[in-house]
Amino acid sequence: MHRFDEADRTPPAYPVAAVDRTLQLLQLLGEIPELRLADVRERLGVGQSTAHRLVAMLVYRGFAVQDPVSRAYRAGPELLAAGSAAGRGATLRDAAAPALLTLARTCAETVHLGVLEPAGVRYLVGIESERALRVADRTGGTRPAHATSMGKSMLATLTDDEVRALCGRHRLSSPTDRTITDVDALLAELDATRRRGYARNSAEMEPGVSSVAIALPRTVPGPPAALSVAAPEVRWTGHAEQQAVRALRAAAATIVERSSVQNN
Repeated sequence: MHRFDEADRTPPAYPVAAVDRTLQLLQLLGEIPELRLADVRERLGVGQSTAHRLVAMLVYRGFAVQDPVSRAYRAGPELLAAGSAAGRGATLRDAAAPALLTLARTCAETVHLGVLEPAGVRYLVGIESERALRVADRTGGTRPAHATSMGKSMLATLTDDEVRALCGRHRLSSPTDRTITDVDALLAELDATRRRGYARNSAEMEPGVSSVAIALPRTVPGPPAALSVAAPEVRWTGHAEQQAVRALRAAAATIVERSSVQNN
């Protein structure tokens, strides 16, 4: 990543230290693929608590994401989006946009693109169904991975040991009485997800809401990501589920192809 020579620039008359540290941290995320808190402390000359607060705010705003297994940080979707015009390539959201729109039109239900974070699933972008009875758009929000089809689809790409390590840091919450709260039961569900080829959710996050999801192949740049289709349980039939799965697979294939073209 190109860095301007600070010696050629005049510092501002009234510098703001917190802003300066944040901007330096953004530069580090662009330079170091797997950034750790120790790197932040050393490069910025700050203490552990300050380093943690700076990184936590960038994660909250989507400028950084934390690998759920290694715990290292890397550039998030918002930082990649900000840098795309400068030659960093298309973001995941950009690559997925046409496929997501086609998915929404095909299924006539609410669809989402999300990524896996240590605390759960972050919904990057969604398209809400136009039907009167529909699932709400969750863009910008987070949900526990074990309680969502999108989260389970991405957890299924990890090993059992990685899932145990990740879930061991967070108590498995129970948003509804159908939520899986036992790690061994979750691992069994993830095994079924791998064999099935997609993840299911039946009112495990919200009563009356069902969904299916497919994880994107890791050949797609960026953090682990997935697509989902969600609908009210009252119209979620076996036929609707299979139609959604076919549409999800087509959308995932389109994103893989589009990402490959845009990053070559």
